[in-house]
Order: sequence, then structure tokens, then C-alpha cells
Amino acid sequence: MKNRLRVLRAERDWSQQELADRLSVSRQSVNAIETGRYDPSLPLAFRIADVFGLAIEQVFEPDRERQTG
Repeated sequence: MKNRLRVLRAERDWSQQELADRLSVSRQSVNAIETGRYDPSLPLAFRIADVFGLAIEQVFEPDRERQTG
């Protein structure tokens, strides 16, 4: 799943650790989501969107290549 997490975080000048603290997850989890190594659970995806004050669709989008591959 593609996401805008890194961009949204940078716009707010938050470190990965600051975002992790807001989400109650590890910094490694934030890094794994940002780099696409890990897709968050649905509840976590909604928490991420909420932290940024956005709809989930504004943060995440399906990875079309993975779906057709």
C-alpha cells in the first residue's frame, strides 16, 4: 500500500519518534510503514489518518502493481 506518511510527517516537522509516540507504536513501525515494508492494520491506519486530521484515503492508496502482480 502506498502512503504519504513521510511527506505528511515532514510537513509538520515531526521525527519518526514523535509520530510513533503520537500513535503509541515504535519508531521502527513508523519507518516500516513509510518505506512500504509493512502495511498497518486498519485500526492503526485510521489512527494515523486521525493524527494528521485527514481522511484515510488522503494518507493511503492501494499499490496497483501489487494487486495486478
